[in-house]
Amino acid sequence: MLSKTEQGLIEGIEQAPMLAHVLDWAAINSGTGNLSGLAAMAHKLADVFSALPGSLRLLPPDPVEMVDANGQTQTIMRGEHMLLSVRPDAPAQLLLTGHMDTVFGADHMFQRCQWLDTDILNGPGTADMKAGLAVIFAALQAIEASPMAAHIGYDVLINSDEETGSHASARLIAQCAAGKMAAFTYEPSLPDGGLAGARPGSGNFSVTLHGRAAHAGRNPDDGRNAMVAAADLALRLTALKSPDLSVNVARIDGGGPNNVVPDLAILRVNMRPAHPDAMHHAQRALADIIAAVERDHDVHAHCHGGFNRPPKMLDKKALRLFELVRDSGQDLGLSLTWKATGGVCDGNNIAACGIPVIDTMGPRGGAIHSSDEFLITSSLVERAQLSALSMLRLIERGCV
Repeated sequence: MLSKTEQGLIEGIEQAPMLAHVLDWAAINSGTGNLSGLAAMAHKLADVFSALPGSLRLLPPDPVEMVDANGQTQTIMRGEHMLLSVRPDAPAQLLLTGHMDTVFGADHMFQRCQWLDTDILNGPGTADMKAGLAVIFAALQAIEASPMAAHIGYDVLINSDEETGSHASARLIAQCAAGKMAAFTYEPSLPDGGLAGARPGSGNFSVTLHGRAAHAGRNPDDGRNAMVAAADLALRLTALKSPDLSVNVARIDGGGPNNVVPDLAILRVNMRPAHPDAMHHAQRALADIIAAVERDHDVHAHCHGGFNRPPKMLDKKALRLFELVRDSGQDLGLSLTWKATGGVCDGNNIAACGIPVIDTMGPRGGAIHSSDEFLITSSLVERAQLSALSMLRLIERGCV
């Protein structure tokens, strides 16, 4: 049952302004590499979120290193991040996070929204996660109108590079998570409203292999074939697959003319450990396998990258937070469950700071990362109500 205060909290939340924000924001291409689009999106968000009290800043991204197709380490820049801090001295402190970037670049064919029926909106970033950003704002508006507002402080962090691993915002996420009671992240829920529970970790690695060039016909044995070494490395890493570790060899760059033994190859691989022990095992195995390939092929190898998303496990505090949100949903007529998923997000980084987090507080939707992405617009109100009610109950309890 909802108390009178709780009923007053949620009754003013309406779909129309949230939907207007989604349509406005989805019309802006904010692919992670589109810096001008991200700048436009950041200023749009700042204009909206500045209606809330507190201090709002657009913060520069940390520089990010990547290995290019020639094996050279390059520094790339990402967009600015938005940070709103409200009542940092209040007794209860929460963190709400989202991302403004999408996977759709400026040259991608998927740029416009269309209605598939009266409740389903197809469009880039509609579910992942511009609708989630609209839910954050609506829920906080409701909190600010509540008599309990003075008792809660919060940070809202909206980063610009979640879709590529949050390398430019990981430090900021950790800073914002420190000392918080709990965190909510607004990745889309499943179409049935379900929540993501445990998540694996994720690591991306680029292994550059340097061999020795030679003529493919005259003296091939004098060469050291970097492409063959990379192929061998790919097979050995793939053999590490287990129920606790997924390995995806994604790409091999390098090589050259058919009549030259290639002296350069770059192998890209993603590894997803189910738990911390599997992550540590994968790190050791990766180093051992690279050393073996160097020895067996007489090449030199350099590994760039790491596990930027630690595994997210559900401890007692996390389970209590899930139970609070589940019970809040039940009082709103929602049936919420959670289950492990193979995806990763900023919830991994927050959980690694020891903060309980639910990272699928966004509206219902699906087919994300594809041109079939859709948002169930009727879920905007239900998820904003769920967030506002859960935050209020966290304040009243004073702990998870």
